[in-house]
Amino acid sequence: MNITDYKGIFVFAEQRGGEISNVAFELITKARELAAKLNVRVTAILLGSQVRELSRSLIAAGADRVVLVDRPELEHYLTEPYTQAITQIIREKKPEIVMIGATTIGRDLGPRLSARLMTGLTADCTSLDISDEGHLMMTRPAFGGNLWATILCKEHRPQISTVRPGVMRKNKLDFERQGEVEEFDVKFNLDNPRVRLKQVVQEEKSLVDISEANVLVSGGRGVGNQHGFDKLRGLADKIHAEVSSSRAMVDAGLIGHERQVGQTGKTVRPDVYIACGISGAIQHLAGMEESEYIIAINKDKYAPIFNIADLGVVGDLHKIVPILTKKLERGSES
Repeated sequence: MNITDYKGIFVFAEQRGGEISNVAFELITKARELAAKLNVRVTAILLGSQVRELSRSLIAAGADRVVLVDRPELEHYLTEPYTQAITQIIREKKPEIVMIGATTIGRDLGPRLSARLMTGLTADCTSLDISDEGHLMMTRPAFGGNLWATILCKEHRPQISTVRPGVMRKNKLDFERQGEVEEFDVKFNLDNPRVRLKQVVQEEKSLVDISEANVLVSGGRGVGNQHGFDKLRGLADKIHAEVSSSRAMVDAGLIGHERQVGQTGKTVRPDVYIACGISGAIQHLAGMEESEYIIAINKDKYAPIFNIADLGVVGDLHKIVPILTKKLERGSES
């Protein structure tokens, strides 16, 4: 393999039901930063059925080009057709870097691309940069989050990484930007599919995804029980926030995994993060330390969470949270 034949950065623009995922915009923003260091172009890969109009948003986000495969076979995500399409695109276009969101789809797709292209994959990255030699530096947690490992793929191309949603910032869309849309003809081989889609059932969700919330009230081991979470929900209602938690509370069965913040949960970047009874283990900090403003409530004044908090309150959350909620109630009535 002659790695000098590979140029450019490709981003898989995941879409579901005709809506591009937030992580795709985050990756395009990061790709622009990396592309400036390498002096290359950013290309978005868009797959689906009747999705051509979505190309405008990808260009507005920073893509110089959109490689589009608009086929009925790609209406819903299935591993084999999506893998075949992207593999053919990469083999012909030869990008040096491929970035994929570490969503349920991305975590299924990334390893299959890596295997078929005979190259490496670094999964669940939280940071990307370019080394002095021009290699992609892919950083991710290792050994249970106790270490950060920076991984390079020096001898194979493309360099593939899946990146956790929420860890990269996204730029505002600029619909004045110009770019090209290239339709790519994929030769599918789906004669004997191992998996067939029989039915699509959409879950009804009444809660906002915590990775998209502007304000989060998050509970840790100090919350104690469901009654403690009721106090957090009371506060959250008053400030139009969502409730999230540390892993300890998920493991205790007090809240769903989709509400978990941290290395094994979701990465969040809200405007305000209120950490209640959370000690601040490195695994949790990895998922929320980029929040704009962090408020910590903990009765242990030596808790590590105070090292990153913008405002720290030392005290019992079971007393402080109800008092704060009542103050807010009075303020809204006046």
